[in-house]
Amino acid sequence: MQICRTIADIRAAVAAFRAAGESVGLVTTMGALHEGHMALMAEAKGGHDRVVATIFVNPTQFGEAADLAAYPRTEAADIEMLEAAGVDAVLIPEPGEIYPEHDETIVETPRLASIGHGAVRPGHFRGVTTVVARLFNIVLPDAAYFGEKDYQQLAVIRRMTRDLHFPLAIRGVATVRAPDGLALSSRNARLAPEDRAAAPVLKRALDAGAALARPGVAVADIAAAMRDVVAAEPRARLEQLDIVDPNSFLPATGPLTHPVGVMISARFGPAADPVLLIDQMELAP
Repeated sequence: MQICRTIADIRAAVAAFRAAGESVGLVTTMGALHEGHMALMAEAKGGHDRVVATIFVNPTQFGEAADLAAYPRTEAADIEMLEAAGVDAVLIPEPGEIYPEHDETIVETPRLASIGHGAVRPGHFRGVTTVVARLFNIVLPDAAYFGEKDYQQLAVIRRMTRDLHFPLAIRGVATVRAPDGLALSSRNARLAPEDRAAAPVLKRALDAGAALARPGVAVADIAAAMRDVVAAEPRARLEQLDIVDPNSFLPATGPLTHPVGVMISARFGPAADPVLLIDQMELAP
């Protein structure tokens, strides 16, 4: 596996793949890799001759400096996992490589980035689209792979890719879960043991919503059932619950008549340094 620290190095690696007539799949990450990331690598490897990964803790998508500082960094272990997964090249740049001096260009989907979980994390999705657009331009892959756990992020990236006419496909990959149902996330490593034990409440809430998802059931009743599940877990503080139309991302209301996207988030741990976890599911009547 080629380990590249600069844009010039990763472009040279990809150019060699292209010269051999090979296709390229891209997986962007912030490191602290787990089996969820490996599922993305496997999907990319199954669909392309070559797989390129990136490891970059993107500062522009963090609202708080403390959250950025606390984000786990495990580069050596990450490299071992990527090599074992058969990744062909990885870009691990310094922030100045992605955001050059006097940088001022941003990429944003204003409506999608400001609703739902975007309202909880102002500026987060602007940071995501800005860095992903840059990584797309650097690697120029045939397709890029993203987890469905980040439901709104996937929608934002798809909209950006469509609007800016990026010549690549966006592939969503199903959420990978621990045996107790918790969606795998790099943030899980920050949970205290008691909070880790409580965190599967998000999946239980989604399951409660799914159990009610029948034609004609009020969307408000589904949301209420999910809120009740989270409220029964004293270590969880519900942050956001959105039930939306999967295409428009407008709030779903009234009786359930068609599939909807459900996004839920909660904070765990001390108020001074909480861990925000998210989960999602599509519900069909």
